[in-house]
Amino acid sequence: MFRSHVLAAALAAALALSACAPSIPVQSAQLLPLTSTQPRMRLTQNVVLKLSTGYSRRLASGSLWRPVGQVPQGLVLQPVGTVLTIEGRQVHEAYLVVSQNAVVGFYLPGESRFSPLAPSQPITIEGIND
Repeated sequence: MFRSHVLAAALAAALALSACAPSIPVQSAQLLPLTSTQPRMRLTQNVVLKLSTGYSRRLASGSLWRPVGQVPQGLVLQPVGTVLTIEGRQVHEAYLVVSQNAVVGFYLPGESRFSPLAPSQPITIEGIND
């Protein structure tokens, strides 16, 4: 009797572990660094980004972003004074990729990859002069 309970518990644990979060979708990406210094940017309203993995990230109004380069999908913005991560099966450091006033995905600097955000999320940012 005890043995069947242990077996059932082990099977339940194995099933729970197999239901972990999915990996984030990624594509190869070549970052082209900016050749001149660009002004930092400020987010003018809160934005909640819902990832395909079921997780979400909140970007705070007033947060600062530094343009660092381009990928084919858009302008790459690095957070200033903080670290942005996205989460799936693993946690990845991420920079925003913005095109036509929308977050279209994330650049993963540690992996040189792009992760699309579907659907894209409108964003309002403004340049600031320091």
